[in-house]
Parts: sequence; C-alpha cells; structure tokens
Amino acid sequence: MASQLAFKSRIESTQSLAKIFNAQEMIASSHIAKARNVALAAKPYSDAIDDAMMSLVAHTKISHPIFEKKEKENNPRVAVMAITADRGMAGAYTSSIIRETEGLLSRLDGEGKIPELYVFGRRGVSYFKYRNRDIEGTWEGNSDHPGVEIAEQISQTLLDAYMKPASKGGVSELYIVFTEFVNMVVQKVRILRMLPVQLVDHSEDSDDVNSVGPAVADSGVPPLYTFEPSAEEVLDAILPRYVQSRIHECLLTAAASETASRQNAMHTATDNANDLIDQLTRKLNASRQASITQELTEIIGSADALNKEE
Repeated sequence: MASQLAFKSRIESTQSLAKIFNAQEMIASSHIAKARNVALAAKPYSDAIDDAMMSLVAHTKISHPIFEKKEKENNPRVAVMAITADRGMAGAYTSSIIRETEGLLSRLDGEGKIPELYVFGRRGVSYFKYRNRDIEGTWEGNSDHPGVEIAEQISQTLLDAYMKPASKGGVSELYIVFTEFVNMVVQKVRILRMLPVQLVDHSEDSDDVNSVGPAVADSGVPPLYTFEPSAEEVLDAILPRYVQSRIHECLLTAAASETASRQNAMHTATDNANDLIDQLTRKLNASRQASITQELTEIIGSADALNKEE
C-alpha cells in the first residue's frame, strides 16, 4: 500500500486541479449566454441572404461564380477552411473538427482534387503544422470572441482564392468545417460547401446546412427578379457580403459551441476530480487505520512478551 505521504500529496494536487476546473467552468458559464445570443442574433441575416442565393440558383439562368465556376472541371484545387479553438480544456471540441477535416481532405484526395488548407484557431494550426501539412493561411487569437474584422479578413482571403483563375492558383470550390451550436448539450460538426452555392432538396430531417429554405422548396411559382443596374453587378456586390456573413455566422456558432464544450468538459473534470479525491481520502484513511492497527499489534505483542518473561 502506498505511503500516507504519497496519498496526501496526490489529494493536494487533485484539489488544486479541481479548483482550476471549477474556475474554468464558472468562466465558461458566464460567457455562454452572451456567445449563444450573439450567434442566434447573426443567424437571421445569414439565413436570409442564403435563402436569396438558393432562390437565384433554383429560379434563374444566370452565369456567375456564385453558382458555378466555368473552369471548375479543369481546376482540381479546392479550399478547405477548418475552424478550431485557440485554447484547450474544451473536451473533444477541436479533435472532432480535426477528425472531420482529415476525413474531408482524404475524400477530396480520393476524388483527384488538390485541397488547400486554411485554419482558424491555434490548436488546429499546431496540429497540422506538427504533421507537416501545408497550410495556405492561418488566423489565431479570436476563437472565443470572433469579431467582424476577423470575419472580413478570412472572407477576403478565401474569396480572393476563389476568384483567381486556375492559371494563377485559384480554387474551384470552398468548404468550411465548423461546429454548429444546437444547445448546451449538443454541438454538431458540419461541413459546408460555401462556393459555388449548391442546391439541395429540403427535408425536415435533413442535417445538411445547405438545404433550401421553405420559401424556395414550397413555392410552386418561380419568383421574378429584376436586377438594377444589371444581374452581374448585383451579384458581384452580393458575393462578398454572402461569403462574409456565412463565415461570420460559422465563427460565432463555433465560438458558442467552444464555450459550451468547455463548460461541459470542465464540469465533468471537476466531478471526476472530486470523485478521485474521495477515493484517495478513503485509501488514506485505510492506510492510516492499517498503520494504527499495526502499531497496536506490536504494542500488545511486546506487552505479552514481557508478561511471559516475568
């Protein structure tokens, strides 16, 4: 049996860890309400512009990079953006995103495409750099509080890569891997093909984030659109706003998911630390009792030996 000193040392260290876990849980609890409200507040605008794009795809015959890139068949390059966390102590949050990103990269490789990786979040950057994976662009330091500025930087970088011709290293598709905040318990990793806009049939049980909204799917009469000054100029103006709004929404819902994952992970870690302290305390008490019993046995044995000598 381990010594009492070893048990006391482990109990003290575990108590210190429990305090850290509890503090992290309280910090995450104080941030989660704001992160959730900000993510939900950004969703209506993003959904509205997404529904507009889906309507145009479904009911117009306009040729524009939003809908299809002309050189897509001859350009195997594909941009993949992974949104991870800057800090740890969030359970399986980052590892789930990395696992889904690795699966997407492998699938694209199997299709004969050349994925170009962009990473948001220090944890993801460290992972892919450690494995010598080429990274085209990185952003760090804003995973739990992403602002409009960082969303604008990311959207501009990705849009520039998408609008470049294939001869200059442009990409033909743009994918985003992020975690969608469903509720405090459930956060799902999603793969969104942002560009070109993909038309997908809507169903109630569909998990695809590109599903067509009810206004598009349920309408029996194609809507009529009037473009001023021209369709190309209107779509050129919409494209940066569409990309930025979707990326900003992905960043915000990922931030809410990260905070929720950290709160859940720290709550579980605190409970586990307290359980371990209880187990160690019982072992310490058993060790102390065994030591006392041994001392009593030695005293009684010595007394009996003295009585026999007399």
